[in-house]
Amino acid sequence: MAERAERRLTTILAADIAEYSRLMRADEDATMRALGACRAVIDGLVAEHRGRIANTAGDAVLAEFPSVADGLACALEMQQALAAENADAPAERRMQFRIGLHLGDVMTRDGDLFGDAVNIAARLEALAEPGGICVSAAVREHAGTRVAATFADLGAQRVKNIADPVHVFRVGPTLTHPVAPAPGSTLSRIAGEGVERHRRETGEGGSAALALPDKPSIAVLPFANMSSDPEQEFFADGIAEDVITALSRYPSLFVIARNSCFTYKGRAVDVKEVGRELGVRYVLEGSLRKSGNRIRVTAQLVEAETGNHLWAERYDRDLADIFAVQDEISQAVSIAIAPAVSQAEQQRAMRKPPGSLDAWAAYQQGLWHLGRAIRSSNDEARRLFERAIEFDPSFAASYAALARAIGYAGMHYGAMPAADAVRLNTEYARKAMDLDPRDADAMTGLSLALIWQGDLANAETRAIEALNINPNNAWAYACIGACLVFCGRHAEGRAALAKTERLNPFDDELADDIYRVLAQSHYFNRDYEECLEISRHRIRFRPEDPSANFHIARALAQLGRTDAARAALSRAVAVGFRWDPHNRRAFHSAEQHAHMLEGLRKAGWEG
Repeated sequence: MAERAERRLTTILAADIAEYSRLMRADEDATMRALGACRAVIDGLVAEHRGRIANTAGDAVLAEFPSVADGLACALEMQQALAAENADAPAERRMQFRIGLHLGDVMTRDGDLFGDAVNIAARLEALAEPGGICVSAAVREHAGTRVAATFADLGAQRVKNIADPVHVFRVGPTLTHPVAPAPGSTLSRIAGEGVERHRRETGEGGSAALALPDKPSIAVLPFANMSSDPEQEFFADGIAEDVITALSRYPSLFVIARNSCFTYKGRAVDVKEVGRELGVRYVLEGSLRKSGNRIRVTAQLVEAETGNHLWAERYDRDLADIFAVQDEISQAVSIAIAPAVSQAEQQRAMRKPPGSLDAWAAYQQGLWHLGRAIRSSNDEARRLFERAIEFDPSFAASYAALARAIGYAGMHYGAMPAADAVRLNTEYARKAMDLDPRDADAMTGLSLALIWQGDLANAETRAIEALNINPNNAWAYACIGACLVFCGRHAEGRAALAKTERLNPFDDELADDIYRVLAQSHYFNRDYEECLEISRHRIRFRPEDPSANFHIARALAQLGRTDAARAALSRAVAVGFRWDPHNRRAFHSAEQHAHMLEGLRKAGWEG
């Protein structure tokens, strides 16, 4: 006897495979095996996020979740996991799912779901890009900030068999340091089967693409004017032009010139074709919509080969001063793009097996390990940068990165004598500068080396020169902030460090230095409570950080909380804290050194 239909509010996820019919025509056996591997990934993630699969048909999956947060987190992890499995497969054999997510009222019978809410989820899925996610306004509203995701507003969309327009958002992950997928995964191996045979039988192949440059390449397309006001066309063009100009200041990027990008103006484009025609790995596209005295600009960064969305953001502003708004949005977009591209490049490099590394891949893998900001990964980063230099002795960026890793080994992790670390750090930083005197990153590397030597005046000069080359260089502001703090100009130093964090908020390596200097600044100012708060905040994210425990110990000791200070000092020693009280760091004044030693002695330090 059938169960009686019930109604309930639930989060519905609808997913299917883009171009499934084409994949089946090309090779049914390989496609079915790959589908089985995909379903194993999906089933596990749905269960992990307290979901239930309500129905499957062919390549389609319908699932429900007890909350929006569960459903959205599952969708994001699903796309990430499937992309990792697909990483080594040829583009034409990748199984890319589209996902739609909606919160609504459904009817259930015998475990199946029915009603308009189910249909809306299916229509949202149809609007999603291959490898992408689209959600309704209800999902966007309930998600809030509980899930690390970005939302690009696509506006109200009319969809088949639904009476009212559906407000749609495109969703992407908030980028963090990528996790390397396992090389040679089951799905990647299966998906590659039968490709050459399919090409021979069908004659498919297409025209030859331009070769990609030896560094990340990007094209910024003209932003589409979605408003009814044709006068906003110049505003949209101005944003794209300003972003091109700003990105061109990054020597690590290959940026297509404005005239080539603007040949696509007014055309419906396929980013994959743009990537082939311009020879770029990434495409930035966007749109502008004006309503009254408000303007909304959306921008999204797409990996051209796969169509995957790597980053998206929306900017809502008043048009009180249209040129100021243009400058503000252009700067915000360009600031966000460079780290997003850098993280995407690291993820690509981490997929390469050791036997196929070249200088660029070794360098990118080294950056990923350096960014983890722990001793074991720093050791691995040094090895990879040295390997990158073996592959290409003229690659300036590898020398600059190796200089930082060696400096950290001696100054932060105690992996080598500090004096040796400073000497080698300076040597490699100067080598990077000799190879590329206009590289802002190499210049900030030399600034950091000079800080560790105690030459704060010249370190600040180098950092300012780096900002003249690239005004958005976060490391330059970090070096300036450190110089000012160690010179006793704490308020100015903290302002520079705040600028650093604004320019690059998700960099663990940089965050370690920012919090370390901030904590010292407040300690030197006798503001022990603030030093304590900053260090505890860092511990919540990085419990293994010895320096944060060290700052907590001496701040607590100065506040007279001796037992707690001793416990914090024990934790610092347990996770690797080492400090020689007789060896004053060159960048600390005698007064600063004595003040730190006083706090440690009160905490029970006997070293």
